Amino acid sequence: MIKRALLCGLAALLASAVHAQNNDAAEVRKAIEASIGKGAKVDSVRDAGFLGLYEVQVGSDIFYTDKKAAYILLGDVVEAKSRRNLTEERKNKLAQIKFSDLPLDLAVKQVRGNGKRVFATFEDPNCGYCKKLARELQGMTDVTIYTFLYPILSPDSSEKSKAIWCAPDKAKAWNDWMINGLEPATAKCDTPTDKVVALGRKLNIRGTPTLFFADGSRIPGYIPVAQIEQTISKIGGGS
Repeated sequence: MIKRALLCGLAALLASAVHAQNNDAAEVRKAIEASIGKGAKVDSVRDAGFLGLYEVQVGSDIFYTDKKAAYILLGDVVEAKSRRNLTEERKNKLAQIKFSDLPLDLAVKQVRGNGKRVFATFEDPNCGYCKKLARELQGMTDVTIYTFLYPILSPDSSEKSKAIWCAPDKAKAWNDWMINGLEPATAKCDTPTDKVVALGRKLNIRGTPTLFFADGSRIPGYIPVAQIEQTISKIGGGS
């Protein structure tokens, strides 16, 4: 009986603490939206878990404030002992997607070896770092790569993307251009370019390349193949 009473009391205290925390977060949200200005939308407010601060999310941006929303702190918070960038970790968590929700039929598909390891990229045909990535990916085996042609960098990026998509062998046309500089022949067909651009905007992809892995995590920007291999190994690889 005593044990049950203690457990019930502890549960009540925890529920009360959560309720108070939720009320505080609601008050912080109201104050921040008022200070940002009319029409401002705060996506979420939560206890940051350090320094008595609250984490405020507005779109893909994160900043911190105190309980009274009297001060706003911009920038990254790094844990001194471990050197962990807590802000970057949180942003990466918020940026995760459900990989199975990606419309993979809108991407150029390359299968090498058994194809069991899977990831997707958003790339512009005029992106220098994408070309570097394409060259390095030639050394990967037992992988399936889905490349979304995301023309956002140059005026003719869209035309190149459409020509690659309309080629008889999309993957070959992509690699011929990205690796060997062989411009794809002009061709016309129904392309998913507009849909891919809309998808990229929805996912808040601001630059190329951007990589997505089977666990939904993303890495914006170029990374060496060794890091891709490590990431896939860490998460298990399959979708």
